[in-house]
Amino acid sequence: MNKELYFITGPTGIGKSAFAINLSKKINGEIINADSMQIYKELSILSARPTISDSKKIKHHLYGYVFGNERFNVEKWCSDAVSKIKLLHSKNKVPVFVGGTGLYIDTLINGITSIPSIPESIKDKSNNIFNELGGSNFYKFVNELDHEATKNVSINDKQRLKRIWEVYHHTSVKFSVWKKSQNKKFLDAINYKIILFIPDRKINYERVNNRVLKMINFGAIDEVKKLLKLNYKKNLPIMKAHGVPEIISFLENAISIEECIKKIQLVTRHYVKRQNTWWRSSKLPILEKINEFPDEIDLKSTNLPIF
Repeated sequence: MNKELYFITGPTGIGKSAFAINLSKKINGEIINADSMQIYKELSILSARPTISDSKKIKHHLYGYVFGNERFNVEKWCSDAVSKIKLLHSKNKVPVFVGGTGLYIDTLINGITSIPSIPESIKDKSNNIFNELGGSNFYKFVNELDHEATKNVSINDKQRLKRIWEVYHHTSVKFSVWKKSQNKKFLDAINYKIILFIPDRKINYERVNNRVLKMINFGAIDEVKKLLKLNYKKNLPIMKAHGVPEIISFLENAISIEECIKKIQLVTRHYVKRQNTWWRSSKLPILEKINEFPDEIDLKSTNLPIF
């Protein structure tokens, strides 16, 4: 049985999905999502989920299968991913993971500390405390609680700081102590190959800007209108997805459509920058780092050893 799998990754907006479809055709593969926003049912346009046409070319898995009001996390995704890997290997298919969420890929490969799930009430409480104290004071508060856990965390990293507080408040054990416990492993004896695309950032920014315009033209505003009708809590991840807060501001007449577009383009460009930084610091073994865009690689004529 073929036990290999591929990861096609890199910053957003570079064309990973189209490349993965062509690769899957070449190696008898099927595609598995590794993007933390493309999991949501209600977010197809703003998450740039593969189209129905794409799905007809090659079978896609773990796209649009989670409701936005469900608290989803990397451990749940890893468990779902492992199920798909086993399914595809049983059919002698090669799993091809596609997405830029480095945390998902790293956790699937290296495992995760088995910290108990945090109740919604605790998460709401941490959010309220953050809002009451403000970012700077909340950082000091959490730093005094668990200095070892915060020493590599930015003062602006609200989510990680809240997570440190929530874990201690719920379990009475410091987050740093949990992190030292034995990891839960997901992959076992599988030959994985990471293909990382890090193309020119300025051109990447231009592509991101153009993609945002296409999203607006293809119905992103109506997508957010439908999302708002579901009355999801504003602190849910889906409500913070790139484009959602900005379009909400537009719908509330707080900003113009021009300002809305510029803000979405800006937050997405910042995300590209963070993704590039994350991969530069990652210790994952990269089989091939490619400084071109995926659509500049011709799988039929390429002499790259990975193909």
